[in-house]
Amino acid sequence: MNKRHMKLLFVVVGGLLFCNTIAAQAGPYSPAIPPPAPKAVRVRITEGPQLELAREKSAIITWTTDKPGGSDEHDGIVHYGMNPSELSQTAKSPIRVNRNHSYTVFRVRVEGLSPQTTYYYTVDSMGADGTGDGVKSSVNQFSTR
Repeated sequence: MNKRHMKLLFVVVGGLLFCNTIAAQAGPYSPAIPPPAPKAVRVRITEGPQLELAREKSAIITWTTDKPGGSDEHDGIVHYGMNPSELSQTAKSPIRVNRNHSYTVFRVRVEGLSPQTTYYYTVDSMGADGTGDGVKSSVNQFSTR
């Protein structure tokens, strides 16, 4: 049995209020959510990592990888510190992988930095389930203003 319900749509145009009734199908709407893409055997950094921006107390690090696969939700991760052998601080930023692209761009904002200080960092990424993508950069550096 089909059930219909009515929705009222109000639109203001040039100070005039218009009202229209829309008939809609009752029932749950469930968008098609595709299953996770196959996990890549090996993810590679294809560009970067590089410093996009450095300010007194923050920086933005960006890099590009080939497609990681797995969950569409991933985190870009920057491990950083003032000593290249002690990268004990972490900044991360969530992204959504676009399955239609053959690459993924990560962009992570690192905050709470000290002015005029040199920092060392590496980058990597992981899926929403906490599994690393198997990619990690060499140690790089940047300086705040």
